[in-house]
Amino acid sequence: MAELVYRPVIGLARTLFKVWDLKIDCKGSENIPRSGGAVLVSNHISYLDFVFNGLAALPQKRLVRFMAKESVFHHKVSGPLMRGMKHIPVDRKQGEAAYAHALDSLRSGEVVGVFPEATISESFTLKSFKSGAARLAQEAGVPLIPMAVWGTQRLWTKGQPRNFKRSHTPITIRVGEAIEASRDKYAGAITRQLRERVQELLEAAQRAYPVRPRDTDDPWWLPAHLGGTAPTAEQVRAAEVR
Repeated sequence: MAELVYRPVIGLARTLFKVWDLKIDCKGSENIPRSGGAVLVSNHISYLDFVFNGLAALPQKRLVRFMAKESVFHHKVSGPLMRGMKHIPVDRKQGEAAYAHALDSLRSGEVVGVFPEATISESFTLKSFKSGAARLAQEAGVPLIPMAVWGTQRLWTKGQPRNFKRSHTPITIRVGEAIEASRDKYAGAITRQLRERVQELLEAAQRAYPVRPRDTDDPWWLPAHLGGTAPTAEQVRAAEVR
């Protein structure tokens, strides 16, 4: 089936990357299968993470169908694009329909993108993972592909202004080897393994990132344990309770 929306959007994104002069360092794309279904699982630190997750799949000539909150599909600008790219709307109060949609996509040989933290991590550290990605992979009989992005929060994240100027911002992407989601294994155990692997990839991306706290006047985009001023996970949770 022709991709009348997705491919032009990819072309636009690549043009914007050049305009913004982003320094993209992507390794591990070969771990994404060239054919057949797979669940692509990433950390979530920016509103633009899905763009860079999808970029990592392009060398394998794959288009990723992302699961995203339903409100994005109702926006007058993003809605037609999301529907045209065949992404999957998620109503958090009634997730069964989204799960069934994603399962059908996987069984038909698509790559489905999932953010198991469900929301952006304001501490830029990994939150707990929901088990939906593991259960989808188990039921569809497809592999889980872990990955991590870093630097995307400097472009556009929760609680911070967008930075779409020519900023030369580095973006680091790391894709790991597939994790088999055996049906005879508890989904919770697979989810823990998946989170550990994403954490390893995130740390690898952070080590490779060329900008350090000393290089910036306000390291708001760095977590506290890396010398930045982002709130800790505990501080974020406390603020959510208030």
